[in-house]
Amino acid sequence: MKKLLAVVAAVAAFSANAAETLTVAATPVPHAEILNFVKPQLAKEGVELKVKEFTDYIQPNVQVAEKRLDANFFQHQPYLDEFNKAKGTNLVSVAGVHIEPLGVYSAKIKKLDELSSGATVVIPNDATNGGRALLLLDKAGVIKLKDNTNILSTVKDVAENPKSVKFRELEAATIPRVLTQVDIALINTNYALEAKLNPEKDALAIEGSDSPYVNILVARPDNKDADAMKKLAAALHSPEVKQFINEKYKGAVVPAF
Repeated sequence: MKKLLAVVAAVAAFSANAAETLTVAATPVPHAEILNFVKPQLAKEGVELKVKEFTDYIQPNVQVAEKRLDANFFQHQPYLDEFNKAKGTNLVSVAGVHIEPLGVYSAKIKKLDELSSGATVVIPNDATNGGRALLLLDKAGVIKLKDNTNILSTVKDVAENPKSVKFRELEAATIPRVLTQVDIALINTNYALEAKLNPEKDALAIEGSDSPYVNILVARPDNKDADAMKKLAAALHSPEVKQFINEKYKGAVVPAF
């Protein structure tokens, strides 16, 4: 009987000390890098963080909604809002972490005023990042929108196009691959970094630190308040993460806390 009680006690102790696993989807740069940075700290707090990398903006949300993954870290709130509306999901923000300023890049010109008439401009084809790209082009003076406060503007909302630029819309992840084939391209910072572009040096125009597009940790309503999720959110808001972001990305990624 004593042996049985000892075994039961040992199993209970093991269960109490066993790490809780949290599997999070992320795009490689900077999201997965930031998550991997906090992994050792979470391990000390009893959370085993598993990072699953994706290079698209669809599957991370789909797999969290279908409970194949616990959370994801790759998107901003306007994109999440549009995704939930379009797909009928109800994913929620857990914590805002950083801003990745969208930039205008070119392999052909050094300044936007060198843009020729009829130039080809590539923007992301998802509603929120497409609108975001158009807002940046409006601010940079390339075009004028009917309403430069509408984050869901489309090319149909361009009121003035003095250089008659031609728009192409592509999936955000693929845009760096066509940079040499077009005149200018609007590229999200995570994909710019993956393509070895330096946003501070290479961008012809870039969003400011006042950008509303804060990248967020996303989960479901049923697990957003889980203890492990709270620990991850707290780790992502730590002074150590702020220092890591500032030192590693040198302004290409900006802490939002």
